[in-house]
Amino acid sequence: MQAALLFLRGQRKACDWCRLVLVSCMCSMITCEINITMLHKSRLMKFMLSMYPPWLGAGIYVKSLSRDFRQAEVGMKLRWYNRNYVRTQFGGSLYSMTDPMYMLMLMHNLGKDYIVWDKAAAIDFVSPGTGEVHACFDLTETQIEHIRQKAASGKAYLPEFKVAVKDREGKLVATVKKTLYVRLKSKPAV
Repeated sequence: MQAALLFLRGQRKACDWCRLVLVSCMCSMITCEINITMLHKSRLMKFMLSMYPPWLGAGIYVKSLSRDFRQAEVGMKLRWYNRNYVRTQFGGSLYSMTDPMYMLMLMHNLGKDYIVWDKAAAIDFVSPGTGEVHACFDLTETQIEHIRQKAASGKAYLPEFKVAVKDREGKLVATVKKTLYVRLKSKPAV
């Protein structure tokens, strides 16, 4: 691990591609070892998400993540490796940039007593993404309390969230509808 860190710091010469592959491998190892409950610090989560191999490979990065995990912004620049045949943003990458955010935000805000999973998603491509795009995520106290009330019985609740993917000028590129699975964990019998 120390040799890898020296390598990344540039004390040994390496091409950017080699560094990218090494960071991806290291993040995969770190992600496996770190429990999600330890990632409550927004700065660490922002870094880990930006280094998450599927996002890193698509050029997706976290622009901002609030300390209370209620607001986030994710971006993606148009690059040669994430564009499609007609030189616009690849649809899979547009979806990928919205994939884990609401699940992670809810996990943090609901706490350890809840099971939170992504259940379903649908994407509607509105216009071609010809440049940098971004998506903003907002989670209000009202939404969190509503989800807690619906899941209080121990039955699964399936909240839905909509995310707009926009370009720099604010033009809508795609809308993504996310359905999450939320359930209160059952208490062990005493």
